[in-house]
Amino acid sequence: MSLSQVRESAESRMTRSIDSLKNNLAKIRTGRAHAGILDHVMVDYYGSPVPVSQVGNVNLVDARTLSVQVWEKNMAGAIEKAIRDSDLGLNPIAMGDSIRVPMPALTEERRRDLTKVVRGEGEDSKVAVRNLRREANDTLKKLVKDKEISEDDERRTQDEVQKLTDRYVSEIDKLIVQKEAEIMTV
Repeated sequence: MSLSQVRESAESRMTRSIDSLKNNLAKIRTGRAHAGILDHVMVDYYGSPVPVSQVGNVNLVDARTLSVQVWEKNMAGAIEKAIRDSDLGLNPIAMGDSIRVPMPALTEERRRDLTKVVRGEGEDSKVAVRNLRREANDTLKKLVKDKEISEDDERRTQDEVQKLTDRYVSEIDKLIVQKEAEIMTV
């Protein structure tokens, strides 16, 4: 494995950690409605779990209401049940072949709880990025031990990996601050 491969591997895996964090943060509810909030809700579609977006059209009615236009009329009950049983705390209302999902206003206490969840997600992502840095450094030490690279090359590459780590940790911090502001906005 070459130095550039170690660096590129660490960077691509750190990028995946950021993408995973963005995906997890999108699932955390804010005061406003957005269609992505139902992305991880799975509906039992003839024996196999599928996302709501694959059995209906999810639209934004207004700032506090989502609408799910069901494609098959007999699926309305299953979709309603899946949304109700999800951990989002939503209470959908079936209206024929469409389902309205009002988003209740978040209390101040619930907002604070959600910011703690966001910080926890951020901390998990930082730990993942730091573990990737450690793995890259271990690989570099092994390459030096096997006399495939010099110690100077190792130090130079470790510095580059550290700069990558710092960049990704600061990006995680920005995402966390942004999401906390979104949650705390009334």
